[in-house]
Amino acid sequence: MLDLLRSVPTQMDYKGQKLAEQIFQGIILVSAVIGFIYGYITEQFGWTVYIVMVGFALSCLLTLPPWPMYRRSPLKWLPVQESGPEDKKPVDRKPKRHPK
Repeated sequence: MLDLLRSVPTQMDYKGQKLAEQIFQGIILVSAVIGFIYGYITEQFGWTVYIVMVGFALSCLLTLPPWPMYRRSPLKWLPVQESGPEDKKPVDRKPKRHPK
């Protein structure tokens, strides 16, 4: 069971993070506008709050888990290079002087 959980990808890529943020903000904005209009028509502020809370819950459900649509552009990392002590060169640096 633990091996199955380790094989599930859990990271969003940068484009996926941007998409999730846009979806989150869009759902919150739309639910706030709908909630305000409905609450204004019914003259019940409670309905406005309920509709915004449902929009928030929906946006969390759609954007917090790392769905496959958020992992379409993974970064290509460079391979690991082993470096030994012979690869390092001493760096000649001048001491910094602060202006008076």
